[in-house]
Amino acid sequence: MKLFLISGTCGAGKSTMKDELAARLDPDRYACVDADETGLNWWDYAGTDREDQYGPDTLAEAFRVTNGKNLIFITCMAPQDYITKAVVPKELTATFFIALWARDEVIDRRLRARPKERGFTTDEAIRPHIEYNQWIGRNRGKYQLFIDTEHQTPEETAERIAAFIARVTI
Repeated sequence: MKLFLISGTCGAGKSTMKDELAARLDPDRYACVDADETGLNWWDYAGTDREDQYGPDTLAEAFRVTNGKNLIFITCMAPQDYITKAVVPKELTATFFIALWARDEVIDRRLRARPKERGFTTDEAIRPHIEYNQWIGRNRGKYQLFIDTEHQTPEETAERIAAFIARVTI
């Protein structure tokens, strides 16, 4: 079993990639799981002494529902959190980190365009996402695949990711 951890800040295109990749990849070999679909809620962790367990807990739940398939996991989790905090099944043979990124102005615009109930209505609400996006940009070399989502369609981005996955899961 292989893990493809697709990460990025809010607004980078992660949820869009989940749907695009699920349509392209063989469902008998790959399970596409978004952290938001694991049944665990970030707000149950936020501000508690277990806040840093949200990522590892969602990953554990994603592994549980894959039934041994290669896991395409859509998350905000950074590589260092995966390496230092996550517990992975013994069947896992390789992990690949894929980052989705766009210029800060693009992330800001995408977040402000979301429905108000999503909470991206103030600079204070958006700032942590921009800061994380900047970290991803500075650390692009920590990812086996780094994709700038600003100048390509979701279909083009998904095709690049699917081609990468095909190359490493021969």
